[in-house]
Amino acid sequence: MDTLQTIQMLQFGDRGAAESLLLSFLRDTLELNVIQVELRPLAVSLNSFNGFMTLAEGKRLFFKTHTEQDTIIGEYYNAAMLAEAGYPVIQPLKSSTEAGKQLLIYDVIEDASVFDVAWSSENGQNGLFAALTEAQNAADDDLFQLYRISLEWQSEENAAKAPIHQLFYHRLTGGRLDRFYGDSTAIQLPDGSFSMREVRQLQWTINGQVYHKTLDDLVEEATELLNPAKAGPSIIGHGDAHNGNVFFREHTIPPSLLYFDPAFAGRHHPLLDLTKPLFHNIFAMWMYFPYEKQAQTQIAIEIEDDRWHIIHNYALHPARHMFLNSKVEHVLLPILRELKKQGWLREDWRPYLKSALFCCPFLTMNLTDSAKFPPEISLLGLSMAVEMGTESYEIRSLIDQLLDQVNDSL
Repeated sequence: MDTLQTIQMLQFGDRGAAESLLLSFLRDTLELNVIQVELRPLAVSLNSFNGFMTLAEGKRLFFKTHTEQDTIIGEYYNAAMLAEAGYPVIQPLKSSTEAGKQLLIYDVIEDASVFDVAWSSENGQNGLFAALTEAQNAADDDLFQLYRISLEWQSEENAAKAPIHQLFYHRLTGGRLDRFYGDSTAIQLPDGSFSMREVRQLQWTINGQVYHKTLDDLVEEATELLNPAKAGPSIIGHGDAHNGNVFFREHTIPPSLLYFDPAFAGRHHPLLDLTKPLFHNIFAMWMYFPYEKQAQTQIAIEIEDDRWHIIHNYALHPARHMFLNSKVEHVLLPILRELKKQGWLREDWRPYLKSALFCCPFLTMNLTDSAKFPPEISLLGLSMAVEMGTESYEIRSLIDQLLDQVNDSL
C-alpha cells in the first residue's frame, strides 16, 4: 500500500497520523515549503482525500487526490485536455500525476460541492433545490455538446490506455474483486454470516423484480464487455464526474457548475463517462451515509433454495430523481441518438452500460467490511449491484424502466 492510500485510510481513524504523513509527502514529492496541512474526512471521500495546506509565506491552498490500489494506469489527471475541450474545470496550480503520487493543488474555492448542496437539500436544510436543478440541466446540455464536438473513433490501442478503465475493468481483474469477495470471505447480513462463495452463486428476486443471473455471472459478463482493448467511439470526458467532484456556483448568473479532480479524465466511451454520475449521484446515498440510511431502511431476506427474495423500502429522494432525469434526458438519450446517427451505436450498448453500473455498488467499496457497513446496508448494496448489472423480469426495476424509455425513443 502506498503513502497516499495509507493517508486515505488513516484520515477517518487517526487524522493526526494521516496529516503527519501527508506533510512529509508534500515536502518530499512536490518540494513545497508546507508548514501545516488540514485533512477533511468527508462521506464522499470513498477512495480519496482532500483538505487545505498552508505554506511558509502564509498562502492557503486546497488539495485533492484519488487513491487506487492495484493501479494499472501509469499517468493520471488530464486536466489540460478537459480545459482545451471546453469544460469548465479548475486548473491546478501544481500537480503530481505519477501513479501512487497523484495529487493536485488548487487555489482555495469557497463554493460548496454539488454533493454537499444536494445532501443538504435532501435533508431540508437549504432552499437551493430550484437553483441546483437549473444549473444541473444547463450543465448537462453543455455536456452533451462537449461530447458531440469531441466525438471521434478511437483505436484499440488508444482505448486500452484510457485512465477511466481503472474504475471498472481494472477493478474487476486487478485484485480488488478477490480481496473484497474471495471464496474465503464472509459477509454479515441481517440473517447472519454467509460465505461470499455462496452469495456469488445465488439468484435474486428484489421487490418482485426477478433476476436470472448470479453475481458470478455478472462479473464474467462485465469482464468481457468492459475489456478496454476495443476500438470504438470516444469523447473527451471527466471520467469520474460524481457530485463530489463538481462545485455548485450559487452566485453566478445563472447558477452554474464547475468540475475539478479530473483523475480519470481522457478520451473514452461516452457511456463509461456517464456511469459514475448515473450511479453515485442517484442511487448511492447508502454508500456515503450507511448508518443514516440503515435507520431509514427496512430490508429482509427470504431464502428459497438457491434464490434469495429481498424486500426493502429504500427509495430515492426527489433530488436524486432530478439528477437521474437530467442525465438521461439531456445527455444519455442525445448521445445515443448521435452514436446511432454515426453508425457507431454498439448493439449491446445496454448491457455494456449496465455492466459498468454494476461495478459502482459492487467494487467502489467493500460490502463485506462490517466496520463500514451494517448488515442491512451490505445486503442493500448487493441487491443494488444485481439491479444495476442485469435485466429485471415480471416487475421492472427503476433503471430498466428508464432504459426501456430511452430505447423506445432511439
